[in-house]
Amino acid sequence: MQKTLLPIQAVAHKLDLPEKYFEPLGSQSGKAKLELLSDPAFKRRGKLIIVTATTPTPAGEGKTVTSISLTQGLAHIGKKVVITSREPSLGPVFGMKGGAAGGGLSQIEPSAKINLHFHGDSHAIASAHNLLAALIDAHLFHSNDLHLDPERITWPRTIDMNDRALRRIALSLDTKKEGSGRQTGFIITAASEIMAIVALAKDRQDLRRRLDSIVVGVTRDGEPVSARDLGATGGMMALLSEAILPNLVQTTDGTPAFVHAGPFGNIAHGTSSVISQEMGLRLADYVVNECGFASDLGAEKYFDIVMQESGIIPAAAVLVTTVQSMCNQGEGDFERGLPNLGKHIEILQKFGVPTIAAINRFPADTKADLNRLAAYCAEHRVDSALSEGFAKGGPGAKDLAEKVVKAIAQNSAPAVHSLYSLDESLTEKIRKVALQIYGASDVNFSEQAKAKLQQFTEWGYGKLPVCIAKTQYSLSDDPKRLGAPVGWTLNVNNTSLSAGAGFVVVISGNMLLMPGLPKVSRASSIDADDSGAISGV
Repeated sequence: MQKTLLPIQAVAHKLDLPEKYFEPLGSQSGKAKLELLSDPAFKRRGKLIIVTATTPTPAGEGKTVTSISLTQGLAHIGKKVVITSREPSLGPVFGMKGGAAGGGLSQIEPSAKINLHFHGDSHAIASAHNLLAALIDAHLFHSNDLHLDPERITWPRTIDMNDRALRRIALSLDTKKEGSGRQTGFIITAASEIMAIVALAKDRQDLRRRLDSIVVGVTRDGEPVSARDLGATGGMMALLSEAILPNLVQTTDGTPAFVHAGPFGNIAHGTSSVISQEMGLRLADYVVNECGFASDLGAEKYFDIVMQESGIIPAAAVLVTTVQSMCNQGEGDFERGLPNLGKHIEILQKFGVPTIAAINRFPADTKADLNRLAAYCAEHRVDSALSEGFAKGGPGAKDLAEKVVKAIAQNSAPAVHSLYSLDESLTEKIRKVALQIYGASDVNFSEQAKAKLQQFTEWGYGKLPVCIAKTQYSLSDDPKRLGAPVGWTLNVNNTSLSAGAGFVVVISGNMLLMPGLPKVSRASSIDADDSGAISGV
């Protein structure tokens, strides 16, 4: 594959990306410069297509492959297109799911590099996050002039690896100064607020404002303390100076691809950077953007967080589904699992977005089951197309691409809307997502969660959107409750404030911000030979 990749300058040429706005990094990738966004010659002109899915199995349902093949399919039918994809996390790469750059004939290349260190963006984000953490403890050590309460510091450490042993740790055990022995922990970098900030920032000025606004804890008098108060912003800006720039690469067949930022969809807002999307909308007619996990997570967060923050309104949504997903949701019974597909169709219809279903074909699928999925979509007023990108690349998504283009042409200005107004209370926003999107009948708030929501509102953060962290394996907060469950209660155990990112994180069910490795991880099958060629990613 490495021998067939186009020179990155040729990929940039497909987007008519001026040389002055592009910095090649070797022969296969490069960084796009932010000055493009302020050039009046480049106005927003493209149509954004979001790609989401029905509830996945642990191995995933090929949403990334479908996103890539749709992009290739649009190029195949003569459209100027770019995909805006997230940067993979080393957690899944070495964990259960493996790499996140697609597969088969629908990959983003160079996939091994993208899945591992790439241009160091995730490392820069982790360094910025941990710089702030180090400054907090240095401040405690050196007199604590801000009167930070060591027991109420909320800023953790981060590492881009599944490491359950770091979930809870004690700090400063070698000193008796203030803050020694305090309890904290690590979160995975994809869950870092800095990752969300990089993904949502519009430019460097907005990045600075968001970093300034990070709340790390409270004083003994109960007042919030920010990164600005600690003098941390300048150092973080320096560390993020290159990471804020989108990365340009290509798909297997040479179609342009932006890969930038990587917030998880189950514990963060789950989509690529707003900057990469804005660039795509200025350079291409169609921008394909994947939203993490299923429509109850990534898609909901796109409409309620990203769309309200950025003003970017999707022109269409592609809902990826599979026979194996329906069998899983029906606990082995394909027909019993179909209401899960119906619920996800209903979710997207609630947001008013034109929707096309992509039936991602796996080798063991029967024609009868594939036809039943298509018929079920038709019964719910949604057109569908068979997607065979893994085996066939762009030609395998030609039908899907044509149907997406047709749907956009037939409804050029859909009445897409968020679920709630930002003026509603935090509690009401949570209730609306739980009842109208997840299908819950009620919400139970722990005393801790209620107290924090009240505190955030008193501090002036009541008008932020909510980012609910819950399992991706069920519409509910219980991964074992499959299908389209009704008559259940969403349990809100805790909340946290991401003031810089601009949302309140709501933790429900048994949700962890630091995953752990499985008994047999992908690490055992990944290697590099004597020439440095990487395999098994």
